[in-house]
Amino acid sequence: MKGVQNMVDCIYKNPNEPIESRIKDLLSRMTLKEKLGQMTQIEKSVTNPSAIRDLSIGSILSMGGSAPFEKAVSSDWADMVDGFQSAALESRLGIPLLYGIDAVHGNNNVYGATIFPHNIGLGATRDAELVRRIGVATALEVRACGIQYAFAPCVAQAKMENGC
Repeated sequence: MKGVQNMVDCIYKNPNEPIESRIKDLLSRMTLKEKLGQMTQIEKSVTNPSAIRDLSIGSILSMGGSAPFEKAVSSDWADMVDGFQSAALESRLGIPLLYGIDAVHGNNNVYGATIFPHNIGLGATRDAELVRRIGVATALEVRACGIQYAFAPCVAQAKMENGC
C-alpha cells in the first residue's frame, strides 16, 4: 500500500480531531489531480480498481441495469463494492469511496429485492407514511449491499392545468 501511513502526522485520519481541522489537513495534502478525482463520479460499467486507485476517483454510480453480473444478490453487490472500496483505500491518501445506486422504485438492480411502484404511483396514493416506509425499506436493502446512497425514492405529483 503506497498511501500515507503515519497517522500521528495525519490530522485528517484522526477521528478525535475536529472535522474542520481534518478537512483542512486533507485538502492541504491533496494534489490538483487528487482533488479532480475526488469530484469525479464514474459509472460502474467503466470502473476498475486501478482507475479508482490511480485517479483518486471519489464516487461510483450503478445506474439501472449496472449489476456486477446477472442475478447478483445483495452479498454479490457488497463484495463488488468492498473491492472498489479497497482500491480507494490503497490510493496515496486512502480516501474512502462514495458508492451510489439508482434505486428509483426499490433497490431494483439487485436480484430478489423488493420492487415498489414508481414515484408517480406513490404520489397518487397521497399516503406520506406509506412512502416513508417504502423509503426505509429501500434504504435497508441498499445498505445491505454496502452502498452509502441512493438516487431515490422520491415522490412525483402530476398536475393537471384544468384543475381536475
